[in-house]
Amino acid sequence: MTDEVSVDRLVAAYIKMRDKRSELLREYEEEDLNVKTQMEAVEVKLLDLCKNIGADTLGSKHGMVMRTVKTRYWTSDWQAMHDFILEHKMPELLEKRVSQTTMKQLLEENPDLMPKGMNVDSRYAVTIRRSKSAT
Repeated sequence: MTDEVSVDRLVAAYIKMRDKRSELLREYEEEDLNVKTQMEAVEVKLLDLCKNIGADTLGSKHGMVMRTVKTRYWTSDWQAMHDFILEHKMPELLEKRVSQTTMKQLLEENPDLMPKGMNVDSRYAVTIRRSKSAT
């Protein structure tokens, strides 16, 4: 039989630790945002300096600055993107990551349809919810 006092103490301890982690994460994210904002301001000044003197590299006793072009691509029309990939036979345009939700649904509906090389890791986990009286 489960010792309810132990369960009660374990759940209380878990919730207290989870709350502490949330507090620490919130503090970290606030401080990280401040530092990131400051870094972006310095980057803008360095980019302006590179542009003004026509240089792609700058040296200092503390380090080297290299100005590069960074390009990102994304789509706002996934159906058109899928059609393009299929038409040009270029699945490598997609990142190599399996959609967890779609794969789970596929295997639930077709348990014998396991792709070659697919790995599965299932394990028990606990979910702990705060009781309404503990808020």
